[in-house]
Amino acid sequence: MSHGRGRAAPGFAAGSRGRARAARALDYNRVALSPPSGKPTLARAVSRWQVVSLGANDVIGGGVYLLPAVAAAALGSASPWAVLAAGALVLMLVLCFAEAGSLFDEPGSGYVYTREAFGEFVGFEVGWMTWIARVASAASLANGVALAITGVWPGAAGGAGRALVVIAVLGGLTAINLAGVKHGARTAVVLIVCKLLPLLLLIAVGIFAIHWGRVFAVPRPDMKGLGSVGLLLLFAYAGFENTAGAAGEFRNPRRDVPFALILTISSVTAIYTLIQLIALGVVPGLGSTKTPLADAAGILVGRSGIWLLTVGGVLSVIGTCNNAVLAGGRYLYALAARGRVPRVFASVHPRFRTPWIALLTHLALAVPLALSGSFAQIAALSVIARMASYIGTAAAVPVLRRKLPATARTVRLPGGPVIPIAALVVCLIFLSSATRRNLVAGAIALAVGAIIHVAHRGRSPAGLTAAPDGTDDASESRYSVLP
Repeated sequence: MSHGRGRAAPGFAAGSRGRARAARALDYNRVALSPPSGKPTLARAVSRWQVVSLGANDVIGGGVYLLPAVAAAALGSASPWAVLAAGALVLMLVLCFAEAGSLFDEPGSGYVYTREAFGEFVGFEVGWMTWIARVASAASLANGVALAITGVWPGAAGGAGRALVVIAVLGGLTAINLAGVKHGARTAVVLIVCKLLPLLLLIAVGIFAIHWGRVFAVPRPDMKGLGSVGLLLLFAYAGFENTAGAAGEFRNPRRDVPFALILTISSVTAIYTLIQLIALGVVPGLGSTKTPLADAAGILVGRSGIWLLTVGGVLSVIGTCNNAVLAGGRYLYALAARGRVPRVFASVHPRFRTPWIALLTHLALAVPLALSGSFAQIAALSVIARMASYIGTAAAVPVLRRKLPATARTVRLPGGPVIPIAALVVCLIFLSSATRRNLVAGAIALAVGAIIHVAHRGRSPAGLTAAPDGTDDASESRYSVLP
């Protein structure tokens, strides 16, 4: 990693070992990748607050509209504290991604971190599973949109109506992201504003109407119930790992990714906890309703509140789906750029400068998957697939500390290995809530990934070359695939 233009970072100059580490860091992070002969490249066009919007959009999705009822049914009045505790646990994972994200400018997030820590095979398995998670997430969210609008259009519940909604959502978002990363990022900004306004209004009105007796009568939680809701709690907070998925198109990813991660998870934890408190304290029989936030808004504001939260719910799911489409194409691109899957998937559109074949492939897989399963079934597969990225990144952080010593730009977590170890424990806690069927599905996906990796083992990375000036200025960086 360079420190300024062409100068070695402090601490790298002592001894041949230090110089070797500095050279490796430069190779990993000198991302002003300029191809000869005018090949199309990915453009760094996404600003800091657009990165924050992408991160928040990926986390705040349909889960917040379903979580209050499910958590209340399983945990009763202990549910707000379970939501808060889940946010604190997920923070351990987020901090690992923040440190790792401060080291790299490449697209791929956990794939890149584990590849540089443990080698190509482990990195590929994590990248493969993360891409599967994005496909499954996009499919489940498209199903979620169809489910959300059944109240106004019952035909969306199944058959041709459901297919029409799924294709329209996934096709429309893919078209936006094909047209340029700026379009995808600006769409994320608009959708995060649209999804936050109804939630913040509900909090502002509902905080004064809580029946606190329902909240503070906290019984000892049923551990069986806690286990059953564990994966749903994770699903509600999941998505943060994709904040750096398109880092190759961020203006300053090593600065902006950690900032966006920590701001997102802190804000989302506060919002989720307040929403759970309000729903529990306002809606009688919360655990038995299918529309907890709309019911709360109806009690507090009236029919207009129901409509506001219903529309907000649809836009919330669409916003998260937009991120799944945007990041999904970049993961496949990153794998192809290393030659680990056919290199055609790393093709960059000459006009729009987006990984167009990867995006269209993502669409072609997500649509039939969405039409073949339910929201809950596909969402569970998505969460299991994400675990590879969580476990891999938490384990990679101590290794990356040894391989890539800190510079002024690097985030270093306090406590040595304590936070990465805590993050791994969090992963084991959430995995203990998974069903055997989901674990078997995850194992099969890993096995398929191993076969693909072996099939492409002899192929070299797809000709990524560094710019000759050795610049470390993220605003000047470009990615491309060379022949």
